Amino acid sequence: MSHSGKVVFITGANRGIGLETAVQLGKEGLTLVLGIREKKSGEETVKALKAQGIESVALEFDVNKLEQHTKVYDYIQKTFGQLDILINNAGIMVDKAEADGSYPSSKTLSSILGSLTLHSDPKSPIYNSKAFAYNVSKTALNAFTVHLAHELKDSKIKVNSAHPGWVKTDMGGAGASLEIVDGAKTSVQLALLPDNGPTGGFFHLGDTLPW
Repeated sequence: MSHSGKVVFITGANRGIGLETAVQLGKEGLTLVLGIREKKSGEETVKALKAQGIESVALEFDVNKLEQHTKVYDYIQKTFGQLDILINNAGIMVDKAEADGSYPSSKTLSSILGSLTLHSDPKSPIYNSKAFAYNVSKTALNAFTVHLAHELKDSKIKVNSAHPGWVKTDMGGAGASLEIVDGAKTSVQLALLPDNGPTGGFFHLGDTLPW
């Protein structure tokens, strides 16, 4: 199945899992639009991908700035006419509130979207009592995935959550069990789902996880 020409928007794409996801999807021939907070970082990421033979465009995008969601929508609509895949990879905060997160980009871009992947964590509901805000946000994201998938069940849009695993990134640390190349695999698999692929699920490396 050819994926050439499909347009994917990846948030938090300048490092770690987001960047590796961009690399893997770029090699599959997808058109990459990268959401990155700082312009300089975006330029450096585009340059690094180009060195690997992967073309991309970076847009300034902070999930907390609602006006930037609209700008991304306008750019993609004007430039490509549609968005096939949205991967909400950014971000995590542990020291202050973040009221919006994945919701605005999912809502703003849904009218031109074909598939939506959200990053979650199977441990989020109850297990780590010291990470209260993180757990609550991921539990809410799980519920959001189920409800949005149901709301869009009669459309072409698929909505799924991806658990990347414990990955050797700046956040995961050197002691994590998975390399970055493996941490990106679940998002890539969901991004490349066929038209009759699943929606409303929670996945990790090909396995379906319980909510």
